[in-house]
Amino acid sequence: MSKLLNRFTLFASCALSAFCLQAADRKPSGLMTDLIEHTERTWQNGYASNLPVWKLDVAIEPLQYAAIRSAHPAFSWIVPGETEGTCQTAYRLIVADNPADAAAGKGNVWDSGEVGSDRSVAVRYAGEALKPGTAYFWRVKTTTNTEGESDWSEVKAFRTADRLSEYETTYYPQVKTMEYPAGVKELGSGTRLIDFGKDAFGQLVLTLTSDGRCDSVIVHLGECLENGRILRDPGKSTIRYHRYPLALMKGTNTYRIKIDKDRRNTGSAAVLMPEYVGEVMPFRYCEIEGYEGALPSAAVVRETVHYPFDETASSFRCSNDTLNQIWDLCKYSVRATSFTGIYVDGDRERIPYEADALINQLCHYGVDREYAIARRSHEYLLQYPTWPTEWILQAVSIAWYDYLYTGDSRSLEASYDILKARTLLQLREKNGLISTTTGLQTDAFLKSIRFKDKIRDIVDWPHTGILGLGKQEGGESDGFVFTDYNAVTNAWHYEALKLMGRIAGVLDKTEDAAFFTSESEAFRKLYTRSFFNARKGYFIDGLAADTEHASLHGNMFPLTFDLVPAGKKEGVARFLQTRGMACSVYGSQFLMDALYEANDAEYALHMLTKTDDRSWYNMIRVGSTISLEAWDNKYKPNQDWNHVWGAAPANIIPRRLMGVEPLTPGFGTIRIKPQLASLDWAEATVPTIRGGVRMSVENKADSYTLKVTIPANMSAEVYLPLPSGKYAVTKNGTPVKVSRVKGEPFLYAGKIGSGSYSFVVD
Repeated sequence: MSKLLNRFTLFASCALSAFCLQAADRKPSGLMTDLIEHTERTWQNGYASNLPVWKLDVAIEPLQYAAIRSAHPAFSWIVPGETEGTCQTAYRLIVADNPADAAAGKGNVWDSGEVGSDRSVAVRYAGEALKPGTAYFWRVKTTTNTEGESDWSEVKAFRTADRLSEYETTYYPQVKTMEYPAGVKELGSGTRLIDFGKDAFGQLVLTLTSDGRCDSVIVHLGECLENGRILRDPGKSTIRYHRYPLALMKGTNTYRIKIDKDRRNTGSAAVLMPEYVGEVMPFRYCEIEGYEGALPSAAVVRETVHYPFDETASSFRCSNDTLNQIWDLCKYSVRATSFTGIYVDGDRERIPYEADALINQLCHYGVDREYAIARRSHEYLLQYPTWPTEWILQAVSIAWYDYLYTGDSRSLEASYDILKARTLLQLREKNGLISTTTGLQTDAFLKSIRFKDKIRDIVDWPHTGILGLGKQEGGESDGFVFTDYNAVTNAWHYEALKLMGRIAGVLDKTEDAAFFTSESEAFRKLYTRSFFNARKGYFIDGLAADTEHASLHGNMFPLTFDLVPAGKKEGVARFLQTRGMACSVYGSQFLMDALYEANDAEYALHMLTKTDDRSWYNMIRVGSTISLEAWDNKYKPNQDWNHVWGAAPANIIPRRLMGVEPLTPGFGTIRIKPQLASLDWAEATVPTIRGGVRMSVENKADSYTLKVTIPANMSAEVYLPLPSGKYAVTKNGTPVKVSRVKGEPFLYAGKIGSGSYSFVVD
């Protein structure tokens, strides 16, 4: 058996070379088991090991790996083929408990046989329950309508956990990357300033030499500079700074700076760092004070901690350099803030919140082909919810996005009952609206949503008069008037009802599907009657008997969720323009969604690229390299400089500006609907579970060109901008008929299959 394992190790190490000798499109690639691609890998204390999971028994030290936790996991792959219109028509998948059988195409554990199906995502293992603590090997071959039967894929190994459930989310261990200084500056008096170029959660390792005359140094770590030195007194903010004395030994030695425990972010509600990684802190800069010896860059190492991340999975560039910088900031923020392996709110608390998780989820989907961390965070929050009413409701949105992007319904099945409770139907009053202030928060209700205290409406954060904001300083809710019946909370309630109907339909719960669909349709009409002011042409914050105030939030949420009455979108969009960015970085996610829903692309582009102090560019200008918790310190004096809920452009750019979104679960069909506004050009790679969608757009005065490459086994509905005058449209050089989209400035260019296309509007 050991000889077979050694032979298979050689086979695996040569797989890439063998792959390159064959046509790149002849076999499936990107194999995932339970949404994890690198299941064959192991890590030792954060660093990738050379040992694969099937050789754990030869390791002396403990190794970490992405253990498969489900007795019946699901498999996904990228279908090979570049011919136009390639679609999978069948597959055969085998699972073996030894490498020799897998290499020979024998599934001694399970052989699906040839299955006539186009399904290539979330294909469930249907053999006998897997054994715990066991290595397995699988591979797949496909048949397509254009290229026939493929070669077998590479053999993919995975190892099950020591305890298995019928379903449980798998996740990667936390990993480390060694990073070296981008620059070292002499400050005089034996002090050096080291700049790593970007902020990151990590640890510091130094190699220093002492001849005995210098017996100690002071090491300063921080996120921000002030007058050329690390900011030592951040005031009310939680911009991080720490000072560490370091005693030196004679000779050349390597030292690891041990990060101090922070009582707040290691409390009972915080997500703790795993022991194999150790404590971290976010820092970009290091000052070493009192050291006269040579200090080459290689002597200073930051061990950056993060979830595995593929920087090559996504890309974006356009004719506006400000937007390019904002994309880079937000994409990097997703990687940098993944340090706990669960989406958290930054370094101050390290607590998961639904609002953070929803935005983080969409942003992660926009920049990497990675889904498990979002699912793990969602399922954690179902058990440990947070206090805002709207965020309780957001669990249903997170669950739906998880299914839409992965095509895997197992999380929906496992969480169905608690998701039903998260619609908050138990808070519905006699008038049909929900309220948290009219005495309906019973013990039974709180138990159903897993919360121990009363929930409260939030709208946006922070409010006036808290967390360092004076009572006369405006908060981030645009003066929203809180009453018993809140327009924002009830908009989220509608969205939860609507999505719950879809979820029930996916799970073949026909009675529930009919109930929630009917409830959402009736509630949509009730919402308009309750909150839409026909005289003003937009929504007010509460019932007319309670308030006449209209806010940005009271209008952007109904616009985002398609609650605006027919023919009234333009008026609501005009109202939004009068309010500017009168919301927090959290609220900006839904403002941008609302603007693109209203086809107000030019104003949306303005909001993405503006440079005042309420802008993403301001985060760059103040010196941060990770998105901030607020637009500026003055809007939230205790803010973090490492908070990914401020990174909305990481999903708004691929989803809205480039216009790539899944229409069917697992990206079977996508929509391509770019809204470039006045950008001259843009190009992007958008990751999906079926492979990357590559596209470029040239937006000239007299012509518009969309070039797009769609992966195999995917189709796309294509929309082009409606010109102001006469026009002609070609697809790959051939004239094509298009139709105008009613009420929208778009042409529908039809549905296309996989392959490369060039659409030109002259």
